[in-house]
Amino acid sequence: MASKIGDIIMDCADPEASAAFWCAALDYRITERDETGVAIAGPPSSPAILLIGNTDPKRGKTPIHFDLWPTDRDQADEVERLVALGATRVDIGQRDVHWVVLADPAGHEFCVMQRVDPAV
Repeated sequence: MASKIGDIIMDCADPEASAAFWCAALDYRITERDETGVAIAGPPSSPAILLIGNTDPKRGKTPIHFDLWPTDRDQADEVERLVALGATRVDIGQRDVHWVVLADPAGHEFCVMQRVDPAV
């Protein structure tokens, strides 16, 4: 038996704002909140995300990031939707690539990929 990712932990200065962004971005919902932060979750097969309050400044490039696969629109439309939710475009030195790098409101980088069918 192998393991599976149960929770992804993200430090952020404002857990409520980060939860609002990621819930809208991923179609997740808030499942718990306490003095340490906010938990959000999607379908049972997806990992939960724990947004933990931390005011330490982010230093450098995020060492682990999400690759988002749009599910019901093309890449450009998904990028615009995420920007409207509060994401910002980020230049980390990428050149001519097939993904778009964004950052969430807390500064965590993530990529929006071209539409991909994982069954292919």
